[in-house]
Amino acid sequence: MTENTIRVVIPLTIRKKNGRPKILPPADIDPVEQRMQDPHVLRAIARAWSWRRKLDRGKASTLQDIATAEKVTDRYISRVMRLAWLSPDVLEKLIVHRMPPALSLNDLVLVAELPWAEQTEAAFGVS
Repeated sequence: MTENTIRVVIPLTIRKKNGRPKILPPADIDPVEQRMQDPHVLRAIARAWSWRRKLDRGKASTLQDIATAEKVTDRYISRVMRLAWLSPDVLEKLIVHRMPPALSLNDLVLVAELPWAEQTEAAFGVS
């Protein structure tokens, strides 16, 4: 890592439920209503970070390599992978606190292009 790299660590637990992985928040966070967070948002964020790590570690050299392995288009990979650049504050609210965004998944992808200081308000409607 270079000195300009920011590393975001979110302590999560992944457990299988009904044969599918489920992301659980840390134990010290008060549980909220289970159905508040859209599972598609969590899955998309997890996939985006997985693809980003593959590129960072050299396991894939292009988005096309990932698209071929995942059997989707490189355009889809490019769009969803933007979620890996959400601010740490937005990621904490989405993943740890399970706060649902005020936007659709497609609009949340567009929020990732904003500066970090503006992302929380854009994603949740609050500052």
